[in-house]
Amino acid sequence: MNPAESESQSLSRRQFIKTATAGVAATALASQSAVAQDKNFSLNYILSSCMYGELSLDEVLPEVHKIGATEIDLWPRSHGNQREQIDAMGHDAFLEKMKKNNVTCGMTTRYDYGPYKLQEEMKIVQKLGGNCIVCGSRNAPGDTLKAQVAAFVENMKPHIEVAEETGVTIAIENHSNALIESPDSLRYLADMSPSKKLGIAYAPYHLPQDPELQAKLITDIAPALTHFYAWEHGMGCHKKIPKAQEMQQLPGYGPLDFGPIINALKAINFTGRTSIFMHPVPRGIPILPTAAESTQAINRSREYLQTLIDGRLVGQQIQ
Repeated sequence: MNPAESESQSLSRRQFIKTATAGVAATALASQSAVAQDKNFSLNYILSSCMYGELSLDEVLPEVHKIGATEIDLWPRSHGNQREQIDAMGHDAFLEKMKKNNVTCGMTTRYDYGPYKLQEEMKIVQKLGGNCIVCGSRNAPGDTLKAQVAAFVENMKPHIEVAEETGVTIAIENHSNALIESPDSLRYLADMSPSKKLGIAYAPYHLPQDPELQAKLITDIAPALTHFYAWEHGMGCHKKIPKAQEMQQLPGYGPLDFGPIINALKAINFTGRTSIFMHPVPRGIPILPTAAESTQAINRSREYLQTLIDGRLVGQQIQ
């Protein structure tokens, strides 16, 4: 955001605060309360295989239903290796293994490929019964952020054509040190996307840990929001720290209040997938030593999120 835009937005906020009436404020609070009490809203969970490191699919697939999901998101190295496992066993064998566990493949995550090398992966995802691939963005030329995002979207058009042919959505995550990182870059991508097959995988971890800012951003990008990572920054995921501190990336374990974020997802009636998520240090290990312990941790976060959906908890942690 340039200084003029920042000052303009600050001035707008000051003017709103100065001129807003008590009636408007009361209406907003009543609306928020009504959203919080909406019992029909639920999150559509998917299990990210990398939460279990490089454990075998025989160990991971039975955990899918235990976290309230029916689908799996397959990750490759270095975060996991379940994507490589299915290539090794054969895709038909994996389809049979999923059938035995009453699980389906929802998506794969391919940061290793990036957005311009997904054509074959889209065909594989289609064969497996999935309909989404998450990846990062790539830098593109331009004098302004808006122009750079426009150039990136233009570069994506041949890949969007394959996405439309296969029925697979390419979801771009807002990743640190990438073109699509900031709130404005997400807004530009949402506004410029020429197809529903180019969407956004929204990661709170990589954004300012301001719940109200994130709630507003979710409503701004709603038409393009495809995937939601229930994931906060906590104390980060790049340095080895005590496990209890590392776990603060999980909702309810760390300081981020997910209440406004959940209310925003309710307000837009978000029906995409949600991953309860974190990164362990080092990559490639389960978030806790065993599959059972990892599942238990995910479910603690899931219960925290459910208390927010139900309006039973406001601005608190589960610990």
